[in-house]
Amino acid sequence: MVAFSIVELTDLEDLRKLADLFADVWGRPGEPSLTSDVLKALAHSGNYVCGAYTDTRLVGGLVGWFGGVPPHELHLHSHILGVVAGKEAHGLGFELKQHQRRWCLERELKVIEWTTDPLVRRNAYFNLTKLGAEAHRYLVNVYGEMTDEINAGEESDRLLISWRLDSPSAEAAAAGRGPEPPLEQLRKDGAAEVLVVGKAGEPVATFDSSSSSPLSARVLLCQVPDDIVSLRRSDPALARAWRVALRKAFTEALDSGYEVSGATRSGWYVLEIGAN
Repeated sequence: MVAFSIVELTDLEDLRKLADLFADVWGRPGEPSLTSDVLKALAHSGNYVCGAYTDTRLVGGLVGWFGGVPPHELHLHSHILGVVAGKEAHGLGFELKQHQRRWCLERELKVIEWTTDPLVRRNAYFNLTKLGAEAHRYLVNVYGEMTDEINAGEESDRLLISWRLDSPSAEAAAAGRGPEPPLEQLRKDGAAEVLVVGKAGEPVATFDSSSSSPLSARVLLCQVPDDIVSLRRSDPALARAWRVALRKAFTEALDSGYEVSGATRSGWYVLEIGAN
């Protein structure tokens, strides 16, 4: 297993390298989403700006800043996490988030929030199962149309992730014991599938707020495609259809009182009435 050294960054040259890493990861070389001067200002004012190294090579980074307007709880908004491709950085995303969690707890911060594309199944599993976080809100096109290589041309629907750092689920996940939802048992217990991948990879929806059938189930199951990033390149129209279908399924379910309680590695969201 690769050993990572994760440290706070304050030196301007280190911050330039971090800005370049983020630009490369998002397919925007020469156009960093956060410039070194902004990273310097964030670090100087006491926010979370960290890089991860193998030996002397920068292989990842994570940046967040303090948020929360009274009377809301002070929290850390985790804005960007980037890791280079390849085996040498395997597992680094988890290590960075756990470092961020410890950093916050040392400062008596109990919540970290960030946004994630709900169509990216590996992120759903990572956030909700590997980290033990929660998702209560679906944000429609929150950043406008995206221009980076990964998301180009897409509307920016996002799930708002809330990670309560001292919760039993976060503590279990930190110890490597984040349980995956028992999908087959949930089906046996009457969970309703409201969005599934069809035979041709298309979204097939069965959820309709005017129908009492899905809403009579305590648990809803919602599937997303295997690799939405590749699908955007190969079939943009189908990728767009998935955006629209997932938006409808999630917004109608959340409006009806369901909450996202977990996600499986195989691409299924679990939504429950009164989950949290």
